[in-house]
Amino acid sequence: MTIGNIYAIAAIAVVGGGLFGFDISSMSAIISTESYLCYFNQGDVKYVDGQIQCAGPRSSVQGGITASMAGGSWLGALVSGFLSDMIGRKLSIQIGSVIWCLGSIIVCASQNIPMLIVGRIINGVSVGICSAQVPVYISELAPPTKRGRLVSLQQWAITWGILIMFYVSYGCSFVDGTASFRIPWGLQMIPAILLFFGLMILPESPRWLARKDRWEDCLAVLTLVHGRGDPNSPFVQREYKEIKEMCEFERQNADVSYFELFRPNMINRTHVGIFTQIWSQLTGMNVMMYYITYVFAMAGLSGNNLLVSSSIQYVINVGMTVPAILWVDRWGRRPTLILGALFMMIFLFANGGLMATYGHPAPPGGVHGIEAESWEISGSPSKAVIACTYLFVASFAISWGPVSWTYPPELFPLRVRGKATALTTSFNWAFNFALGYFVPPAFVNIQWRVYILFGVFCGAMLIHVFFMFPETSGKTLEEVEAIFTDPFGVPYIGIPAWKTRGAFKHAVALETAGMDEEKLNQTTRGETVYVETSPPPRV
Repeated sequence: MTIGNIYAIAAIAVVGGGLFGFDISSMSAIISTESYLCYFNQGDVKYVDGQIQCAGPRSSVQGGITASMAGGSWLGALVSGFLSDMIGRKLSIQIGSVIWCLGSIIVCASQNIPMLIVGRIINGVSVGICSAQVPVYISELAPPTKRGRLVSLQQWAITWGILIMFYVSYGCSFVDGTASFRIPWGLQMIPAILLFFGLMILPESPRWLARKDRWEDCLAVLTLVHGRGDPNSPFVQREYKEIKEMCEFERQNADVSYFELFRPNMINRTHVGIFTQIWSQLTGMNVMMYYITYVFAMAGLSGNNLLVSSSIQYVINVGMTVPAILWVDRWGRRPTLILGALFMMIFLFANGGLMATYGHPAPPGGVHGIEAESWEISGSPSKAVIACTYLFVASFAISWGPVSWTYPPELFPLRVRGKATALTTSFNWAFNFALGYFVPPAFVNIQWRVYILFGVFCGAMLIHVFFMFPETSGKTLEEVEAIFTDPFGVPYIGIPAWKTRGAFKHAVALETAGMDEEKLNQTTRGETVYVETSPPPRV
């Protein structure tokens, strides 16, 4: 049995994204618990009101523990490009799920910090493979009008993984001893097992099948997913024709390597894809995900109040991703990214201003004896900090969160899509690693200025998106080529990014009405559909 419903396919595939979410909150919910701090303690042990209080790992070591997963993900993302091109999108994701289980076993059984780091690196390799190839797999199966929605489900799966694992970890925090963190670290294998078996009933990417000259299988998948069993469906025939034409063109340009992504005909889109992932990290969102308990502890929260208040942002993250999933194809990629950067910048600057104006340095050793909790703010201003943090999370969840996964696979032609998405995702993980390692020492050394730093990054990304990021919504993956190359395949940069408007109505009509191009143009008379996204003819 093979499933043909595109929503069911995406729902199973994006469990790979949920693995990343499980990892985030399995660390963020645990790093402030006494059992974790005492088991991996590298500092002083105190007794406060009869309760033991351990300093836990040093701030630089905790940064290394957190960042080790991202380091493994960087490697996994790069490897995934070769793996995906050789054995297929689906099988590469299944291999990632097996690696996740191996890493989770080591993490669960960790006896010391080095063993914990090794397990997290292995987990990271899995997350790197899945996070790079799940968007490629879905984007190569999805129709143009639903591609953004379906790939955005990866981000929604991440948010659900964060939320579920946080509450699992919170519940386990009431368990005595090391079981309080070993149980959640063991339970995180469950989604990987479900992903492995779920992928067995999904079709392979039709575009990957076409690259391997498996044309009958390619047509069968298109018929199953888009034609409702009718291989003569106009939309199926149009997709099949475009894939065939693209494959024939690419065979004449058969050199496929990472170096090709930096050639003149690719460098523009490579730069856009890479910076989409870099900027998604420099928003500072993962600071809020990994170290939210530090942030809220500095705002005066402690104990159960600290963990429950921290969990609210995960609920917001899940809820605010939904509007983007439903309407990102209508909104377009560019407006969503620009407005998201604007609002995140506002709330980060607000937090920095509140901390600087109403806060003060914490006592030596930090709040609750944790060095990274280096600043204190109380009263109404602390509530304002918490509110701005929630609003920042909402701004990310509805914009950069889903679009940063949707956008890069849309930019590249078939022959390099696997490697290109792997490369762009590797930059996500490289910066995730850097920030995971940098933030705890940054809270110690520059304190509230961390907010200002990320606010400046948000301002820079807003300007960059406006001038350099083209619109891709409403277009087939083959039509996106027209943004970057002329009809002869020569690099073309004559279309300003802010003029590459989407063609949503055009794509909807083509998919739902089964019209040919000539008839469709008659029905869309008076509307600009492809004019702005196609280069003028050569003279």
